[in-house]
Amino acid sequence: MSSLQISLAIIGGLVLAGVVAYNAWITRKSAPRTARESRRDGAVSTAKNSHQRLGPGAGPDARTATDERIDPLLGEAVVPGQPVEPLAAAHGEPVLAEPIGRSDPVGVDASGADSGADMAQAPVVAETLRPPVQVTLQQMVQVPEKRAVLDALIDVIAPMPLDSPVSGEALLAAMPATRRVGSKPFAIEGVREDSDDWEMPRPGQRYRALQAGVQLANRSGALNDIEFSEFVVKTQAYADAVGAMPDFPDMRAEVARARELDAFASAHDAQLGFTLRARRVAWSPGYVAQQASQWGFVPGALPGRMVVPGSQGGQAPVLSLSFDPQAAMADDPEQSALRELSLLLEVTHVPRSEQAFQRLRQAAAALAQAMDGVVTDDAGQALTEEAMDRIGADLETLYDALDSRDLSAGSPQARRLFS
Repeated sequence: MSSLQISLAIIGGLVLAGVVAYNAWITRKSAPRTARESRRDGAVSTAKNSHQRLGPGAGPDARTATDERIDPLLGEAVVPGQPVEPLAAAHGEPVLAEPIGRSDPVGVDASGADSGADMAQAPVVAETLRPPVQVTLQQMVQVPEKRAVLDALIDVIAPMPLDSPVSGEALLAAMPATRRVGSKPFAIEGVREDSDDWEMPRPGQRYRALQAGVQLANRSGALNDIEFSEFVVKTQAYADAVGAMPDFPDMRAEVARARELDAFASAHDAQLGFTLRARRVAWSPGYVAQQASQWGFVPGALPGRMVVPGSQGGQAPVLSLSFDPQAAMADDPEQSALRELSLLLEVTHVPRSEQAFQRLRQAAAALAQAMDGVVTDDAGQALTEEAMDRIGADLETLYDALDSRDLSAGSPQARRLFS
């Protein structure tokens, strides 16, 4: 074999090795980011930042919170160098120490004040250990509400006086098969013998008065003549079964009121959504969940959905994050590639006091920075700070309009109307 042939063989081998190495590099770069990679990168970054905070003069004995493993614990918060004190004894209720991660700017105290003394005593631990969140039995077990459902503001109400008290068992047995009239919710309420408050009938109680109601409007439209007639038929059948005499309001007046309420609701219904798109590398579902959990998102009831719970029990989620549910249910989710996810705010379902838009804006910007993404609208246009400011001003006007109609955002009446 001549020297030329040997040289060509060597060059061919080098080219082939280069092609294989290039393909492997491209495959690795295009693979979706996983939660394991994020934890490894975050640990390295935190260690570097901790060393910089300590300064070059720090000796080998100067240990930081990142040098020791700190696992989430139930009922106590652990700070290196300090004695462990159970928080359950202090509060009288079980508490849950949240996992270590970036502090959530969404949950900053409204006063904006910092605890200077605490930060001075533990400059590193304050950034790596989030404060424990108290978990009460009321948050874990939701007690069924006994309050009234019907409201004259958004419902047609037909009183049904009773000649004598009727047991809750009899009232429940006579309930119609469906609790809807057309596309509108239908409800029966009663007043107990020992109370003046309206509630849904319950076993073991006796009721001295009843009322039936149907909602005037929802996102399906206004109550029409056919639905009102169906409401009358269903209520009359129920009244005959329990021995009551219903008193129906005028149909024309109620249908006109339904149309006016529907017109107001259509003009003030708002669902605000942002789209977070990957710039280069795709994400895995585990990576998205890991990043979103640092900003208060928890897994939702459906695959591919996470939510920020409200500050009070029974309240609608403040924010929701969703991505492809098929990717979340894949056999190997770490190999599923996500190029975008959605952040949604149901404006009319969340009280103004939750500052939901500010939290949505901060979470979207923080996730975009951490995950190397860009925040866009539904059309794919990047959202600027000026556009965000305009949206915030429009939302304040919307909140004021809802308050003027006694349909404040997040109230039970608003959540029913905008459903």
